[in-house]
Amino acid sequence: MQIETTSLPGVLILTPARHGDARGFFAESWNRRTLAEAGVHLPEFVQDNHSLSARAGTLRGLHYQAPPHAQGKLVRCGRGSLYDVVVDARRGYATYGRWVGVELSFANARQIWVPPGFLHGFVTREDDTEICYKCTAHYDRASEGGVRWDSVGIDWGVPDPILSDKDRAAPAFADWQSPFEVTA
Repeated sequence: MQIETTSLPGVLILTPARHGDARGFFAESWNRRTLAEAGVHLPEFVQDNHSLSARAGTLRGLHYQAPPHAQGKLVRCGRGSLYDVVVDARRGYATYGRWVGVELSFANARQIWVPPGFLHGFVTREDDTEICYKCTAHYDRASEGGVRWDSVGIDWGVPDPILSDKDRAAPAFADWQSPFEVTA
């Protein structure tokens, strides 16, 4: 497993090794022991999610789940390709409001670890793109929230994305009160 750090503390890019031949490939997309041996200790995962976006240019995000139900997510692309974005939403951190983006695709097998306290979103680059992610907390409707996709200065590479009504109506980052703050 290749492990890369990013400019946001705690956000990691994980690329599992693929072992292939003429039939295809095999890869361990998640192995707690392998990561622990590399010094990476992620929380326990309690839920797996899988979503399909039928059209390229579909943008989902920027989403979060507030404490005490804040979720960490290990995100990968099961089919197609997408641009995945993580925004630091932890008030009091030097990196508050900063973001990183990474291409995730079936072809590159990359994954991104999104710790609790970060906003998450993605835009699909191909039709019929699937995203799969493991979560550290169960879904809690009362704790879910969002920030408007175009309010943090992210270049999504899509001038007019396909959005849900909820994502279109989300508040701008500057008008939003983050529920995440520095804890001792």
